[in-house]
Amino acid sequence: MATAILEKLASVPRYPTLRVTESADASVHWCHMHADLATLPGRACFKPALVADILQYQNVLGDRLRRERMLGEAGLRHVVLASDCDAFNLGGDLEYFCESIRRQNRPALLTYARQCVRGVHAFHAGLDADAHSIALVQGDALGGGFEAALSCHTIVAEEGVGMGLPEVLFDLFPGMGAYSFLCKRIPPQQAERLMLSGDILSTEELYKMGLVDVLAPRGQGVQAVEEVIRSNRRIPHARMAMHRVRALAQPVTLEEMMAITEIWVDTALQLGGKSLRTMERLVRAQYRRHGEPAAVQA
Repeated sequence: MATAILEKLASVPRYPTLRVTESADASVHWCHMHADLATLPGRACFKPALVADILQYQNVLGDRLRRERMLGEAGLRHVVLASDCDAFNLGGDLEYFCESIRRQNRPALLTYARQCVRGVHAFHAGLDADAHSIALVQGDALGGGFEAALSCHTIVAEEGVGMGLPEVLFDLFPGMGAYSFLCKRIPPQQAERLMLSGDILSTEELYKMGLVDVLAPRGQGVQAVEEVIRSNRRIPHARMAMHRVRALAQPVTLEEMMAITEIWVDTALQLGGKSLRTMERLVRAQYRRHGEPAAVQA
C-alpha cells in the first residue's frame, strides 16, 4: 500500500515555480506563477524555468482534459492563470536578454522566444481541449506579463493595478503575442499606439478600452473569477462554441506568432549599449522589488 502511494506521488509532475491546484470536481484548475519567490527571492518575470514549468503544466493538463473529453467525461473546464506574489508578471527575463544580446546568441534568444509563444498560444487555444482560460491580475502585468493576460479568453483584474508594454523604453517592441491579441480587442492603430507609447495604464483605463473584461475591487479578484465561472457553468455549450467561433472568425495562429517573434529576435540583437543599460536598470529594480541584490552589472 505504502509503495503504491509513493509510486503515485513520484508520478505527479512537480513545478518548482508554480503552485497548481484544482477544484474538488476537477472543473477549475488554478496555476499560480512565482511560487518559488516565497522561499527564494528573485524576480517575478518569465525566467526560463518558469516558462518551462508552464509549458509542462499545459502539456500534462491538456493531455488529461483531451482524454476526459474523448471518454465523454469532460464538461466545460476552466484554467486560471494567477500569481503568488505582488506582481502578476513583470515580463520577459531582461537579464537573460542582455546576456544573449551581448553574446549575439541568436539561437538562445530565439529558443526562449518560441517557448514563450507556445505558452501564450496554448492559453489562447484553451490547451486544445476547449478549456476556458482566465487571467486573474492582482498585481502589475508588464510586457510579457500583459501578453500572457491578453492570451486568455477572459481577463479579470483588480482595481489600481498597472498594465502595459514598456519595451519601447529600450527600443524594442513586445513580440510574443501583444499585437496579435490586442488587435482582437481594439483597432490596430490603437494597438500600435499602446505598444509604441510604453505607457503603463491602470486597470480602470484598460477596462474602459475593452482590454479588461471584469474589473474587481482590490482584494476581490478571486471572488470575481468564481463569479465568472459560475456564470459560464450555466452556458457551457455556448461558451465552448464561442471559443471555436472566435478561432474561426479571429484566428491567431501559432505560425503568425512565430513569424512575429523572429522579427523580435532580430530587432533585439541590434540593440546597443544604451538600450542594454536601460534593461539592466530595470533588472536591478526587479531584484530590489523582491528583496534580492541585483546580479547584473551596469
